[in-house]
Amino acid sequence: MSQPTPPRVQPVEAAQSPETVPSRRQALKSAAVGAAALSAAPFVLAQKKTGIKWRMQTYAGAALGAHVIKPAIEAFNKAANGEMTIELYYADQLVPTGELVRAMQKGTLDAVQSDDDSMASPADVREFGGYFPFATRYSLDVPVLFNQFGLDKIWEESYAKVDNVTWLSAGAWDPCHFATRTPINKLADLKGKKIYTFPTAGQFLSRFGVVPVDLPYEDVVMALKTGELDGVAWSGITEDYTVGWADGTKYFLTNNISGAWIGHFFANTNSWKKVPPHLQALFRLAMDSSHYYRQHWYWGGEAELRVNGPKLKLTAIPDAEWATVEAEAVKFWDEKAKKNPTAAKVVAVFRKYNALMAKAGKPYRYG
Repeated sequence: MSQPTPPRVQPVEAAQSPETVPSRRQALKSAAVGAAALSAAPFVLAQKKTGIKWRMQTYAGAALGAHVIKPAIEAFNKAANGEMTIELYYADQLVPTGELVRAMQKGTLDAVQSDDDSMASPADVREFGGYFPFATRYSLDVPVLFNQFGLDKIWEESYAKVDNVTWLSAGAWDPCHFATRTPINKLADLKGKKIYTFPTAGQFLSRFGVVPVDLPYEDVVMALKTGELDGVAWSGITEDYTVGWADGTKYFLTNNISGAWIGHFFANTNSWKKVPPHLQALFRLAMDSSHYYRQHWYWGGEAELRVNGPKLKLTAIPDAEWATVEAEAVKFWDEKAKKNPTAAKVVAVFRKYNALMAKAGKPYRYG
């Protein structure tokens, strides 16, 4: 009897087709790809997040804004690396300067660079922003007043009473001089002159016959050229050249009613609270950068253009006559100090600071 033929047994290797069963190498490769995808997922999701967007408007027109704010905001946007972007607008581009506070409160603007006075702030420190007559003599006076003499706390307290506006920082701009179409050589020459200036400075100058005029910032050059304005008391000589006012005037009065403009950065309170601490710190550094830039840009520009500027002839009111203007400023301070407790505190700080500077003598104060 013959033996049955044994069934053929397929080798294991032949039974597992490479098309249907992945190799060990393929399995390991697939696992590695999956793990890499999972580890990358948080980064990919983070990249898809939308960064914080702010809209900020400055009091300054484009030519001036290119110096007093643009470099700092460009640096901030670069350093924020997509986490936050600030869109910068110049004077009156989104809202008139006098409506900056309301625009901040409503959230139309997230931040503002301005003085309190020209933006019609409802805060009880309003009249001390901008050019408060003879409160400062040099640009360094401003950061010292705010960082060492307590004005920062007074401003914080004042704006804490203003709905949805947060005061952030103060810094110095340029001194307040007259640039005029006709020469000013004595006080009487100021009488009847139509001058573009700040509200509080205008109140003070009206005591000497000046007629303060309020115009949109961008209209000033044409108003000077047509004679609608006789001059400006809004800046130093650096701005006169930078923004075109030197093209509509011929004379620059070297006497000034203030050594430095006091301006600030503000933010919509809700917008500020949404900014994480590291970006708040970065924005504060950007503000300090803006303050520092202006210190050297104005200081150097004022000297250079007085000496080498080709458009404006320098004039001066004799010191003895100008002393009567300074004496009138003392009365002006007394009147403002009586308005409310905050005003009294600010004036007291100015008095204390200026007394110290006078006692310190040269180079802090001369004469």
